[in-house]
Parts: sequence; structure tokens; C-alpha cells
Amino acid sequence: MPFCDISKYQNGGERSTAGNAIKIFYQTYGQGKTKALLIIGLAGTHDSWGPQVKGLTGTETPNEAEPLTVDESLNGPDDEVDGIEVCSFDNRGMGRSSVPTKKSEYTTTIMAKDAVALMDHLCWKKAHVFGHSMGAMIACKLAAMVPDRISSLALLNGTGGGYECFPKIDRQMISLAFRFLRAKTPEQRAAVDLDTHYTKEYLDEYVGTNTRRKVLYQEYVKGISSAGMQSNYGFEGQVNACWRHKMTSKELETICSAGFLISVIHGRHDIIAQLYYARKLAKKLQPAARMIELHGGHLVSHERPEEVNQALLDLIKASESKLSQHEWSNLPKNEIVWQVTRRNCEEGRLKCIFDVLLKLQIFFLYFFGLFVMAFESTRKIFRTLKPVRIGASLS
Repeated sequence: MPFCDISKYQNGGERSTAGNAIKIFYQTYGQGKTKALLIIGLAGTHDSWGPQVKGLTGTETPNEAEPLTVDESLNGPDDEVDGIEVCSFDNRGMGRSSVPTKKSEYTTTIMAKDAVALMDHLCWKKAHVFGHSMGAMIACKLAAMVPDRISSLALLNGTGGGYECFPKIDRQMISLAFRFLRAKTPEQRAAVDLDTHYTKEYLDEYVGTNTRRKVLYQEYVKGISSAGMQSNYGFEGQVNACWRHKMTSKELETICSAGFLISVIHGRHDIIAQLYYARKLAKKLQPAARMIELHGGHLVSHERPEEVNQALLDLIKASESKLSQHEWSNLPKNEIVWQVTRRNCEEGRLKCIFDVLLKLQIFFLYFFGLFVMAFESTRKIFRTLKPVRIGASLS
């Protein structure tokens, strides 16, 4: 089975608090010089990327993966065939990967380090990194951590973490949350997952003689049964990672200045990750990011696979053709300038305030000088116009 023991690729050899080595399960698909690392979200497994694996490589059959050793000549020989090799994996706490028992062992930074170890294990020097939901948060940390190993970055249905993880609170969401917490079987979990992942319109469409809801329900039950229900340790840990996730101004600046292109892809009707926060994230990543909004829900990669796959292929093509960030971004130019200026001000807030105060000081000194000059001139004028006193005449 293809596993990456991350302790072999990290200083100090990370192990869980129980003393066990952390192992990440992965699969690779296709062959080629171009590498793509797919990072899935909360409670998802590697095969959740099925439509993208097929769209990028043309196959859904995993490669015969054998344990690899780190090679100094990363990314293989120069005569490697053209094409795309894709790797998707189970994050710690889910699927066949290790499940640490402490919440502190789950952060987006730690999981980004897992991804770096996996790239080392695969002998990949660089890769196009695509993340979905929590995977988008991990991808951001990864890009800030090792920007020189990122060919491009795609963030699907992601947010900035923390309070931005809260969905829009309404009757529908409260009902879904209640059903999710009560789901103890694959059948119950599949039913609630469908309503959180897709739009009602999509689920109600007919595929042959059955609705898509019925077809997907059977697929979800089968998938959850084979992978197993996520343990409480894994679920609570991954939720903790989302809640604690935050990108600092320095990290955002590192990503923006690295030179690679970014796509922020989001479903307009996502009830889990709100579109507003995705737009906000895209603005923070200017001038490198392109915002792509599609008709779909949280799992827009499944609901609109052709459009998502085309967006990813466009990103890869633009990156390999060395398209500039300003040519890639679709945000209005004046908004880009404003976002960059705002970010720079946040980077050096004290310096920004000092510069403003200095300019205000010069401004006031200038007008104070004008006022003094005007006052002196006026006083001289009044002196010349002052009537001369004449004493009383002597009779």
C-alpha cells in the first residue's frame, strides 16, 4: 500500500503523542513532467478528487506505487514524457492515514508539513497545488511555507479560516448541523452530505430514470462504507485545524510576491464556505489571483467538473507559458492597486502611520507658513494706512 512515513522527511521525525509514526496514504495517477498535488478538505478522502483526476490525467486507475527514496535529482530525468502526474491523499485524521488523538496534532501548518513530506517522498521538486475547503487552507500554508516549490495554486471553496468557517446561520443550516451530528451510519451520513455538498437543483435533476440524488446516495454510501466513518479524534482534530487557521500578512505577502499564479474557484450557492469570504481571500492575494465563480454548491468540483477542470488546466497552461500575474488577474486594476496598497500598509502599519503624520506635519507647516506670511503682510498694510494723529490747534 502506498504510504508516506513523514518522520523520514522531517527534522526530528514527527510522531504522534502515542509514539506512533504518522503515515499518510496516497495515490498517484498518470505520468508526465507536470506534477499536481490535490489536497482534500474536512472529512474527505483522496478519491473525492475523482472528477479532477480523470480530467487532468485521463484515467481513474492509480499507478502502481512503490516506496520511493529521496533523490537529489527531483522531478526525474529530462526526457520524462509530457503529461500530468497527479497525487491525491488522505489528510491525517481521515481515511487510511494515521489518526492522532490530540487536537494539538491537527493544524493547517502541521498538515502542510505532511504535504511537503509527501512531495519529498515522491521526489517532486515543484507541483501545482490544488486544495478544496480545508484543503485550500492547507494549500495556503504550504505555499507560504515553501513558495519556491509551488508552480501554481488553486483554492476551491475555501475561506480564511476561523470565524469565516461559520456557515450562514438559517433554518436549513441548523437542521443540517443537527442531522450531521446525529449521523452514526454510512446511510445517515450520505443523506446529510448530499444536502451540504450540492444545490437542490442539481440533486433533483434526472439521470436516466432516477434523480441524481438517488444515484449519488448509493455512491456515497458505498464510498463511506469502504473508507469507514471518520473517528471522533479525526473529526474534532480537523475542525480544530479549520478553526485555528489564519494567514498572517507576512504569509500573504510571501505568496503574492512568489510569482506563481492563483485561481480562487467557488460555488455561488455554497452553504458551507460563504462566497463573500472567498472573494475577500482573492482580494488579499492580489495581484496574483483570478476569481472564478461557478453555479454550484460546496462540492462544485463534482457539480461542475468540466468547468472546474478547464479552470485548472487554464491555470497550468498560463503558469507554464510564464503569464504575468497582472495579465492573469481578473480583478479591476484600481481594486488591485488598492488591495496591494492596503496590504503594504498592514505590513508596516507603524511606518504607514508615521508617513501619514509626516505628510500632515508638512501640510500644516506649509499652511501655517502661508498664514504667518499673510498675517505679516496684512499688518504692514494696515500700518501704512493707519491715520496720523493731529494735536488740537492753539488759538
